[in-house]
Amino acid sequence: MNSNQPLSPGDAVIKSSSAGTVSHRTVDSSSSDSANRRWWDFDADAYHEEHADFLGVRAPEGEFVWCPEALHEGDVHLLGDVSGARILEVGCGSAPCSRWLRSNGADVVGLDISAGMLRHAAEVMANGGPQVPLVQASAESLPFADRSFDAVSSAFGAVPFVADSARVMREVARVLRPGGRWVFAVNHPMRWMFPDDPGQRGLTVVSSYFDRTPYVELDERGVPSYVEHHRTMGDRVREIVGAGLVLDDVVEPEWPEWLDQEWGQWSPLRGWHFPGTAIFCCHKPKDN
Repeated sequence: MNSNQPLSPGDAVIKSSSAGTVSHRTVDSSSSDSANRRWWDFDADAYHEEHADFLGVRAPEGEFVWCPEALHEGDVHLLGDVSGARILEVGCGSAPCSRWLRSNGADVVGLDISAGMLRHAAEVMANGGPQVPLVQASAESLPFADRSFDAVSSAFGAVPFVADSARVMREVARVLRPGGRWVFAVNHPMRWMFPDDPGQRGLTVVSSYFDRTPYVELDERGVPSYVEHHRTMGDRVREIVGAGLVLDDVVEPEWPEWLDQEWGQWSPLRGWHFPGTAIFCCHKPKDN
């Protein structure tokens, strides 16, 4: 969430904050996609000014950082051996992860809903380095044929921002080849209970873990301008299994001792107490 103001559970609970007017209310897929497309288009420059170095956006061959806890794919290999694999990154943003995969021998496609974020990716690639084709589309409707990819990944880029994440799981299962991996990182569901504050205040529960009503920021016309969706751990598991995928592991990265950089509500203080990220590692069963 962008606001530091705690919100009470329930539908259409309106409060005012530095982020604008915020609410918990139901939002459908179309409205959620529209809001987040406009948000990330608007915020792309500021986002990269703050986070580009951490994410390795300007690194000559990109970087693949899974989360604010700085877990790197080169160390953990959650996607396995990527050399020669055809991989889709869902919610690629400015594509540092896609470029890193390409530099390690993968055939990669980067997909994002935001033209503003993809513009940053194109600008970086115009200066050289690994080249990755970019596609603008919603994660709920992947514009690819069945069984097109050996793996699909998403490092915070899409799943928390879609209204129908179960549909995303089905779409990923559809475009995966049998045996292919699906690995995605999201805010740890525990995080929904706490205010977005990296300090002591961020250790106090203010909302119900079971309140799945989306967090919504509204513009001056009352139109959603940013939407974030919550699912419990059980919800995530049911969505994965319901799509015909197998859940192999859930990684909950610990905050590394060397990292003193805060990112939004992520911080050494909160990271010591509870996980800020959950990474779900799945695969599509092979045909019998």
